[in-house]
Amino acid sequence: MDLDLNLLRVFVAVAEGDNFRAAADRLGVTRSAVSQGMRKLEDRLGVALVTRSTRSVRLTEAGHRLHQQIAQPLARIGAALDDALDDGPPRGLLRVAVTSIAERFLAGPLVARFAEAYPQITLDVTVTDDESDIVAQGFDAGVRLGEVIEQDMIAVPLTGPVRQVVVATPGYLAAHGTPTHPRELVAHRCIGWRPAPGVAPYRWEFVQDGQDFDVAVQPQVTTNDMLLMVRTALAGGGLTIGIEETFAPWIARGELVTLLDDYLPPFPGFFLYYPDRRNLPPKLRALIEHVRGFRGAG
Repeated sequence: MDLDLNLLRVFVAVAEGDNFRAAADRLGVTRSAVSQGMRKLEDRLGVALVTRSTRSVRLTEAGHRLHQQIAQPLARIGAALDDALDDGPPRGLLRVAVTSIAERFLAGPLVARFAEAYPQITLDVTVTDDESDIVAQGFDAGVRLGEVIEQDMIAVPLTGPVRQVVVATPGYLAAHGTPTHPRELVAHRCIGWRPAPGVAPYRWEFVQDGQDFDVAVQPQVTTNDMLLMVRTALAGGGLTIGIEETFAPWIARGELVTLLDDYLPPFPGFFLYYPDRRNLPPKLRALIEHVRGFRGAG
């Protein structure tokens, strides 16, 4: 069948964006162009691929099958074309999904220096704690803790080992006491984290005598925003937990203090990860080398 590959790219963008507007933004075209492209593709194939509503689209059974079959081959074709056309500086749109706790990536300098070094690359960073497949979601790469990265991905270290810390203000501890064992946290006002609405709050994890255990604190405040956790703790709102680097400036100034350190040993840190491909796009290779250099300089 003679078929315009651009129509398939439109379909993949719709399938991964859940609506025509998101697909249009991703492709850099108008919403009507996406709608017309989908109509042409469905007419050409003679089958409905999506079910439309006023706010979203849902894949039909045929649409699901088609998306599963073509998403990765199209990504490989795009990478191969980028490689074949590599006759100048890296360029194009580079989409990266980054966990909200990856302070090393999100602090600013890494991204700013990358943008300065590669002016023809548009870096689109989505901060998300969704652990879905980055390939299926149309991302070129991701940044997560090494322990949760899929085994079939290539991982490049972004940091060395990291550790979590429990922190509070000196004022809060003076008023409410300092817990000496993680089990005592249940008697304190805690500020918790959850990755998404409707998901149970994170159970605080510790190690004692080489054995892992967790504590199901009952947070009085729960959020998916690390900055809100920091600000609430700084205001004396209670104890919170997170990667040490996140709290480092306030710990250094004495505005926050750590506790329960003996129960929080280091563990493997953050990695930039991406699918195992024969031909990496130059834009992705540029980011990989930048991360390696940035880590070495840090």
